[in-house]
Amino acid sequence: MKGFFFEMDPFIFYLLGVVGLAYFFPEPAHVLPFETITSAGVSLVFFFYGLKLSKDKLKSGLSNISLHFLIQAFTFLVFPLVVLAVKRFFPNQDLWLGLFFLAALPSTVSSSVVMISLAKGNIPAGIFNASLSGLIGILITPLWMSIFLHSSGGDFTEIYIKLLYEILLPICLGFFFQKCLGKYVQQYNSFFSKFDRAVILAVIYKSFVHSFEDGVFQSIPYGEMAVLAVWVMALFWLIYGLIYFVTEKLGYNTEDKITALFCGTKKSLVHGTVFSKVFWGSSPTVGLILLPLMLFHALQILIVGYIAGKYAKRNEA
Repeated sequence: MKGFFFEMDPFIFYLLGVVGLAYFFPEPAHVLPFETITSAGVSLVFFFYGLKLSKDKLKSGLSNISLHFLIQAFTFLVFPLVVLAVKRFFPNQDLWLGLFFLAALPSTVSSSVVMISLAKGNIPAGIFNASLSGLIGILITPLWMSIFLHSSGGDFTEIYIKLLYEILLPICLGFFFQKCLGKYVQQYNSFFSKFDRAVILAVIYKSFVHSFEDGVFQSIPYGEMAVLAVWVMALFWLIYGLIYFVTEKLGYNTEDKITALFCGTKKSLVHGTVFSKVFWGSSPTVGLILLPLMLFHALQILIVGYIAGKYAKRNEA
């Protein structure tokens, strides 16, 4: 039954609530220094991430090279190529860009590991791949996005500098201070998880305030929104099916298959909100860009949580 309760993760409702607040109560975004708050929050999130990076667990997950390659290939190559292939079917290119941004993101860390643990998968390999994905994404995600953002005037030298001091530098500092501060992250893990989510909600609130005030969503028919939801669901199941097929052909055991499925199909809302802030700043289109990611986030929790519960029951039996 544990897997079923992941379907009711309250964070999904918090996301919906924040979008509603952005629509009905935009005033705090103009009164409070949200830009400073979110920038500081993002740096702290990745500082704590560096504190939690376990050298021992990463080393223990290094051995299965085939599994690591499969997960990272699907995360950073297959995902974007699939979305790139359907570009011509999207009449609204902003919605497609949001879907492509989702596809170019790294895998999520905490929820992937939790789901793998629940389903009794290969936990060390899950920790290794989820952590590695987050680090690779700092380089690969901007490279994918540069294909389309250069044409719209994106300055990727400036973007990489921002990524360096807002994400990579805090991770390195956290890793450096791990010996003296790492124990507090483990001790107060619940608090730090809530802090991560609070930063995500703050970035989404600010983004949607700008989108609503500039009437970005008014130009999008409800039919296109529904079609986007279908594309998001189809993307998830296509990647899930492909990974399942490949792991079957390669003869992976159940534990490695679970890890490949759960790491290879998930995308990080944390990295997505942070990267959107770096790529598009306060542009009113950010809310539209984040919409596919928010839909995918809810979907991956619902479906992967349910599947993890099924795997756990089967293993217990």
